[in-house]
Amino acid sequence: MKKSMIYTRTGDRGTTSLVGGERVAKNSPRVSAYGTVDELNAYIGLLQSYVKNVNGAEVDSALLLRVNGVMFCIGAYLATPSPSAAPDEPAPEGARGPKVSDEDIEELEAAIDRLDASLPPQRTFILPGGSVAASHAHVARTVCRRAERRVLDLADTGSYVHPAVTRYLNRLSDYLFILARSLNHLAGIQDVPWEGL
Repeated sequence: MKKSMIYTRTGDRGTTSLVGGERVAKNSPRVSAYGTVDELNAYIGLLQSYVKNVNGAEVDSALLLRVNGVMFCIGAYLATPSPSAAPDEPAPEGARGPKVSDEDIEELEAAIDRLDASLPPQRTFILPGGSVAASHAHVARTVCRRAERRVLDLADTGSYVHPAVTRYLNRLSDYLFILARSLNHLAGIQDVPWEGL
């Protein structure tokens, strides 16, 4: 019987290949960064299945599909070795950027503004929860924040990370928060206010 291409056995000892063939530990900061981006991308895919029909409204499933594409590009970018650079320094010679444009970030900002304008004002901190769809958006938001931290961990090792990556992840987590509120609102479910201690 022909061996499946799904498994290669090359990672059985805890290493994996980056784009270009360099092998690194599966728990290296680079793999942790793009692995968490991959986890977020999978969660965005799950979220799409919950937003397609909320009380008859089509809720941002097309935008979430575009987010999937951008996240895949960010993952590929992070899976490619980069030159060294200290955080907040200009791009080193030979550094390339991810396929994330200002328009991608502006699209998230426009969606945040649109959703926020349709919601009652937020007067207190809110707890994750409410509808199932909103709860999934909150989980995606927290995974997004973790991905952002892992990317910053990678930058702290001296590997150059283009600023568009962290800008996009930061804006995406804001969008997922307001999407969760919007999903509760459309479902006729109140956000859960934090009552304090």
